Amino acid sequence: MKCKIISLFLLMHYGLLHAFPQNDSLLERLNHTIEQASMYDENKLRQINLLRAELVSTHSLSLREQFEICQQLYEQFKVFKFDSAFAYAQELKSLAEKMRDSARINYAGVKLGFVLLSSGMFRETGDYLAVIDVHKLPDSARAEYYALKSRYYYDLSDYSSDQYFAPEYTRLGGACIDSALVLFKPHSFSYDYNYGLLYQKAGNLDSAAYYYRLAVAHKDLTVHQTAIATSSLGNIFIRTGKKDSAIIMMTIAAMADIQSSTKETTAMFILASLLFKEQDVKNASRYIEYAVADASFYGARLRKVQLSAILPIIEGEKINTVEGQKKMLFVYATIVTLLLLALVWLAIIILKQYKKLQSAQQTITAAHAIQQEINEKLMEANKIKEEYIGYCFQINSAYLDKIKKFKKLADQKLSDNKYSEVKYLVNNIDLKDEREQLFRNFDRIFLRIFPNFVTVFNSFFKEEDQIKLKEDELLNTDLRIFALIRIGINDNVKIAQILEYSVNTIYTYKTKIKNKAIIPKEEFEERLMDIKAL
Repeated sequence: MKCKIISLFLLMHYGLLHAFPQNDSLLERLNHTIEQASMYDENKLRQINLLRAELVSTHSLSLREQFEICQQLYEQFKVFKFDSAFAYAQELKSLAEKMRDSARINYAGVKLGFVLLSSGMFRETGDYLAVIDVHKLPDSARAEYYALKSRYYYDLSDYSSDQYFAPEYTRLGGACIDSALVLFKPHSFSYDYNYGLLYQKAGNLDSAAYYYRLAVAHKDLTVHQTAIATSSLGNIFIRTGKKDSAIIMMTIAAMADIQSSTKETTAMFILASLLFKEQDVKNASRYIEYAVADASFYGARLRKVQLSAILPIIEGEKINTVEGQKKMLFVYATIVTLLLLALVWLAIIILKQYKKLQSAQQTITAAHAIQQEINEKLMEANKIKEEYIGYCFQINSAYLDKIKKFKKLADQKLSDNKYSEVKYLVNNIDLKDEREQLFRNFDRIFLRIFPNFVTVFNSFFKEEDQIKLKEDELLNTDLRIFALIRIGINDNVKIAQILEYSVNTIYTYKTKIKNKAIIPKEEFEERLMDIKAL
């Protein structure tokens, strides 16, 4: 409940509820925000161009004024685009050296360290941090330095993830946060957030959640700070098994990242992995693609590595099937081994039967391969059968309820001699809507069994010939024809009856689509049947 109250406050406070009624889901709001991402990026670029124009203006600027403008440009780029942020950080250092200002020189080193760490360049980050003279920094910059250094050690700990180096990196990160906390204003956002981080890395998740909630509850947060705090709180919820709360926090963080044009982020791809585990394949796919695009735009090497870690999650659903196949292979291997031993024994006793036994061995091996293929097909067929039996029961139950209600109402009207109203009831049945609902249900259950069907099917064609689905479509008529074939309905007559087309129309659809394929026609349906169920 506390999480939902905090999330509602954030949505209202930062304008994330704009253009949405209260009962719409957070994910719908995130999807809308994604559609507006280019607008937020254009606003960011507009501010950047104004600063650049000021920097190259005709009137002469002092080195101090140039430094201040470059610092503003750095702040615009630091979570937006790595190479530009790095360039302006270098310019800050160059200007500071021209001014012979040791405080600014060291401050520029902190900025360089931040962008290098954000890009995943650990060695280079360490080099820059090592030469910074922290004693020449003012308190605010010194706090920023220690906070950056703590993140550097914590990232090294996460990256090494072993029992030897990781604990020492974690200890060093904690020591740096301790130094930063002395310099932060008590109960400020940075103070509360870094306390939460300290406790999180120490394994004290309850205390970490407490301080992250304090950070989230600050009234003067920037949108970027909102993203940082909610994403961190979401990570605590993930580690404590509160998946619903984690999804809420990561969704808010992802929206805030988009609104602040933050490309160096983790919230979106963490949200994608959470939704994939909840079998929301459509949104998970959209969000992981967006996260990959952001990481590539920013130039974040570390984020690209982290994104590659989500692939095992996508494959995770197949582990049980693979384990079952391994057990079957072990049993068959044991049987074959026993048969081979028997053949050897028989060969020693009856030498004259050797060639016949060898032939029998080859026959058994071939039969084993055939049996294995049959078993795999049976397993897939059973999966399809189970899903569609459940689907049919559900649909039939729904239709029985409708018929029961219709019969009861019709009996009542007939008993009251209201024949015209009975005729109205009959004419009011929307067969088109019922048929479309039937198709939607079929599409949904089919994609649960074959989530990669559309992607694999489109790979049979050139890009310009691939089937493009509308926003609200799961499958269309072309795809449904071949979806029915994939689950074993090959007869054009049956397909025509199901889809309510003529047999000639179905034949024309199939021929037209196969003619566009880049694979041989005779291999088309074989390749179609090779599309695997989840």
